[in-house]
Amino acid sequence: MARKLVILAVGVAIIGVAAFWLLTRPAGDAAATLGPYAPDLDNGRTVFFAGGCASCHTTPNQDDRFRLGGGRALKSPFGIFYAPNISPHPEDGIGAWTEAQFVTAMVKGVSPAGEHLYPAFPYTSYQRARMEDLRDLFAFLKTLPAVEGKARPHALPFPFNVRRGLGLWKLVYLDGEPFRPDPAQSAEWNRGAYLVSSLAHCAECHSPRDALGGIRPRQRFAGGPNPEGEGWVPNITQAALKDWSVGDIEELLTSGRTPEGDTVGATMAAVVRNTSQLPAADRRAIALYIKSLPPVEGPRPPARP
Repeated sequence: MARKLVILAVGVAIIGVAAFWLLTRPAGDAAATLGPYAPDLDNGRTVFFAGGCASCHTTPNQDDRFRLGGGRALKSPFGIFYAPNISPHPEDGIGAWTEAQFVTAMVKGVSPAGEHLYPAFPYTSYQRARMEDLRDLFAFLKTLPAVEGKARPHALPFPFNVRRGLGLWKLVYLDGEPFRPDPAQSAEWNRGAYLVSSLAHCAECHSPRDALGGIRPRQRFAGGPNPEGEGWVPNITQAALKDWSVGDIEELLTSGRTPEGDTVGATMAAVVRNTSQLPAADRRAIALYIKSLPPVEGPRPPARP
C-alpha cells in the first residue's frame, strides 16, 4: 500500500511539474509574419515620447534623453528592477535584435533569449499598440547613440526571481487584445483613448494594484500608492478632475501647470517632459479622453501627519 502511495505521489508531482512547464512557457514570436515596411521616423519619435522611453531607460546622471544606457532603479513591493540598456549598442543594448524580437518583447513580454520579461516593463499596455507604431519606434531607436554598459541584474527575492512563474501571471493579466476604436466616438477621442491605453500606459501608474501586482480593473485610473513605493498617484477620473476642463488637462501635459497654479513634480514631471514633445493634437486628444473618464472612487491616500 505504501509503495502504491509513493508511486501515486510521484505521478502527481510529475504531472504537476509538466503542467507548470507548459502553462508558463514563454509565448512564441509575435511578429513572425512581418513583411516589408518603410518606417516613418517622425512617427517613431512621437511614439518614443508617448511611450516615455527616456523616463526609465536614460542613462542616469546625464541630461541627454536619447542616451538609453539604462541602469535606473525601479523600486517595487517585489524587489528592485533595473531598467536595461535599450540603445542600439550591439552587445549591451538592442542593436543585435531583429524587428520581430523587438515587437515580441513589446507585446508579449518575451526577450530574444526566450525568457519572460518582468511587467515593470509595461507590456500589458504596449500590447494594445499598433504594429506600425512599434515598427516605427524600433527604427527610431536604431538612429540613437549606442551606449556601452549593461544594467545590473534585478534584485528580487525568491520566488519573484523565478522568471518562469511569470507565465502564470500573464495568463491572468496579459490578454493579447489590441486597441479597438469605439465607432460611436470621434476620431480625436479614439486617438486619445489609443494613446492613453497603449503607448502612454497611463493606467500603469494611475491605478491601484492587487497583491500580485496586477491592475484592479474596476478601479482603473482611480489612483493609488506609487508603484515605486513612495508617495501617492492621483485619481485621474472625473471623481477627482470634475472641475478640470479639457484645456486644463492639455495645459498640464504641455507645461506641468495645474489650474490652481501649482506645478507637478516627481515622476509626473518626467511624464510632462515627454508629453510636451508630442504634437499638440495628440495632447488635446489625450486630454479629451481623460476628461471623458467616468468617476471612479479609488483608495484613499493616507492622512498627512
